[in-house]
Amino acid sequence: MAEFDLVVRGGTVVTGSDAVRADIGIRGGRITALAESLSGPATLDAGGLYVLPGGVDTHCHIEQLRAGGDADEETWESGSRACLAGGTTSVISFSNQFKGSGLLAPLAEYHRRAQRAMVDYGFHQIITDPTDAVVWQEIPQIVEQGVRSLKVFLTYDPLHLDDRQYLRVLAAARRSGAFVTVHCENYEAIRWRTEALLADGRTAPKYHAWSRPRMIEREATHRAIALAEMVDQPIQVFHVSCAEVAAEIAQAQERGLKVWGETCTQYFVLTAADQDRPGFEGARFMCSPSPRDAADHAGMWDMVRRNVIDVVSSDHSGWCYEGARGKRMNGADASFRDIPNGVPGLTARLPILFSEGVASGRIDITQFVRLVATTPARLFGLAPRKGSIAIGADADLVLWDATKKTRLNNAMMQHAIDYTPYDAMEVTGWPVATLRRGEVVMRDGHVQAEPGSGQFLPRGPYDLAKPRGVLPDGFDASAFA
Repeated sequence: MAEFDLVVRGGTVVTGSDAVRADIGIRGGRITALAESLSGPATLDAGGLYVLPGGVDTHCHIEQLRAGGDADEETWESGSRACLAGGTTSVISFSNQFKGSGLLAPLAEYHRRAQRAMVDYGFHQIITDPTDAVVWQEIPQIVEQGVRSLKVFLTYDPLHLDDRQYLRVLAAARRSGAFVTVHCENYEAIRWRTEALLADGRTAPKYHAWSRPRMIEREATHRAIALAEMVDQPIQVFHVSCAEVAAEIAQAQERGLKVWGETCTQYFVLTAADQDRPGFEGARFMCSPSPRDAADHAGMWDMVRRNVIDVVSSDHSGWCYEGARGKRMNGADASFRDIPNGVPGLTARLPILFSEGVASGRIDITQFVRLVATTPARLFGLAPRKGSIAIGADADLVLWDATKKTRLNNAMMQHAIDYTPYDAMEVTGWPVATLRRGEVVMRDGHVQAEPGSGQFLPRGPYDLAKPRGVLPDGFDASAFA
């Protein structure tokens, strides 16, 4: 019997700490050797290329259910194709809760739909209605099933939780050993400012950014952290848009709190000005929080270098530009309030971040790996199986050409969405091949995985999600409320 099923030879292997010339021996879908001059019955030439861990995207919306039984246009099959084309091999998507309903039936439907996945996957559970049954019975059940992260929104109808409801979710997470992720914007401030803008006739897409200025994200971030500190519950703040919001996280980290910050590709390259394009074109760039100004990009890179922001995801959202389920669903003259917001980005995440980060000299290749693979895997309990190149880990690998220049277009994205906000952007660095559990599933842009070959990734208890054991007055209110 051969020692290896496949040997990846001649590349520079990059982890979150090192970049070394080595061959990788793979057997049974796992990495079993890292050494010089390995041989086997099948080889894959990585000469002149980086060999990176497969990307781990812990924030993407794939085939997410909508009220009324519809779902996002991005299916698990098309979304998987986009991921593999861009070098991502594992994702965590979302199971939605609809107000007045529980968690278990929608989660079962997500598992059914994800049977078409080609990437390995897990779920965050969105909590919109933390009833007694949800927080005391259903959250413990889904955590036991391997869904070990909860998502809450401090804004948006009908997803918004008030402070008391948010506290109930934090307490349930603490009791169950779950991690909590938070969309931080001030609900009432956005409503108040939106009403004023519409009353003044300011309805175009550009006013989406005006409706939610940075201080309402900063305030909600401060509040989310303070309440999590009171409960002693670890959290991650999703999609931080600018350095002054990240500064709230930095202050919490300096106090020793278990608070992490994530941002997304769009906050390095898009701006609020993109929403001011002629006619309805600005809708292509609408997402929340809104991208800020070009000057904010430098501040975000500084927060990345300081490790305040240590995860970069896509926050891929499955809204087409055209069509009855897309951004025009309420008409081409809809006000910004009635335009679905969110941008696609599964494929573009790694190439844009590599180009803007590594190729531009802002970060090194090891920090790039930490941002897109190693840290998200650790933070969400997927390590050591995912996120690094190490003995025993899944053989999820990306062969990366660091010098290839590519001008992006929507066909390259291979998603179901009819546009990319990054159209015509030139990037340096591109995935040549993607391996998932030792199988070559993408080569030169051609995805060759079989639908249904992805695996669910149940997550057990892990240290980063555990409380610090520091409570006001030593009183654990989560045991009672």
